[in-house]
Amino acid sequence: MTDPWVALAPGADPAERLRVLRRAHETFTAVGTVPRPVRPVVADSWRRSARAGVGPDGTASVELVDGDLGAYRAEHPLAPVMPLFRELLGTFAADGEHLLAVCDAHGRLLWVEGHPATRQRAGRMNFVPGARWAESAVGTNAPGTAVTVDRPVQVFAAEHFIRRVQPWTCAAAPVHDPRTGRVLGAVDITGGDGLAHPHSLGFVQAVARAAESQLALLTPRGPAAGTPELTALGRDEARIVVGGRSVRLSRRHSEIVVLLARHPEGMTGDELLCALYEDESVTPVTLRAELARLRRVLGAGLLASRPYRLTVPVGSDVAVVERRLEAGAITAAATAYGGPLLPASQAPAVVRLRQRLADGLRTALIARRDPDLLADWAHAPWGEDDLGVWRALAAVRPTAAVRSRLAALEAELAAPAGWSRPATR
Repeated sequence: MTDPWVALAPGADPAERLRVLRRAHETFTAVGTVPRPVRPVVADSWRRSARAGVGPDGTASVELVDGDLGAYRAEHPLAPVMPLFRELLGTFAADGEHLLAVCDAHGRLLWVEGHPATRQRAGRMNFVPGARWAESAVGTNAPGTAVTVDRPVQVFAAEHFIRRVQPWTCAAAPVHDPRTGRVLGAVDITGGDGLAHPHSLGFVQAVARAAESQLALLTPRGPAAGTPELTALGRDEARIVVGGRSVRLSRRHSEIVVLLARHPEGMTGDELLCALYEDESVTPVTLRAELARLRRVLGAGLLASRPYRLTVPVGSDVAVVERRLEAGAITAAATAYGGPLLPASQAPAVVRLRQRLADGLRTALIARRDPDLLADWAHAPWGEDDLGVWRALAAVRPTAAVRSRLAALEAELAAPAGWSRPATR
């Protein structure tokens, strides 16, 4: 199986896979070891479930009912995108005798909709609004595991930890706050064995991304609230929006604003000189002239001195990526990454920040092993020669095109010293 997140490879026999998984589940619940056929994501989840004290014969508990559930749903950040979920998944769920479910970041089901008979059957195992389906409460299941590992997950039949859930198959994807990258919950499709297909996993992931895009449109942006917003990823000249006015900064001014945005406490002239210039012969007079010009560009009152600082907080795409990485929201971080920070800059502090941000993200992508995220990086201008990412992509998506590109990169890496690629016309 080339994609470790897909439960059933195309062409595989579901009945045979189910028999193998049932034996593996019995082995694990009896002696605590996981046989090889079990996918790593499921094996890890089984171990977490056991450590949390979940029993294979347990059931979900209902934590929110009636008015409490209604009030909680009304205030939840995912409530505004429920119409979108219904539009994209509702018909699919009803026609296929499946269920559309949405949970919060704690694994509590907020909405469960779809085919009436399927809802009735699901109700017997408390797969109902208000029930807690966190992995730590009911073991391996798509919505609970998706919010635990913060990535789209497909769970097939006996991969579920609790036995009474094993007749079901589900696929879920986390949904993130577009501003902070925080996991808000997950959207899930639950039904029969027919959902054990790569398309269902890709479908629910696409729905989650559409929801995040919708939330981004509904969320007030920084400039509307009076907070300047800086865009510096993937561009040599940054852009800042101040009071509804968009300003394109020069390269040097871009570097200064990026650094001051990261140091709200301010920087002395000497600190800025060291951060901006490799050439130690540059004088403070040169820097003061640049700052005087920048003050005129930004407008009165935004840039102060002694120390040099921005007088109001400035949001930036750099900070968004960093917050999402720190929160473990790798998909959201990759989505917000528009490219290397000020790629033409040679300012020492900017070079360090650019490298740290890129290394942090690419390391997280390689560890995550998501073929779509790896492919997005590998095919971007900054990733086309990234040997580590291409190797990781080849491990999870070994198509002919990927293997060919990897072989070419490895051949270049092994080229004799002094060799250079022939010039092209």
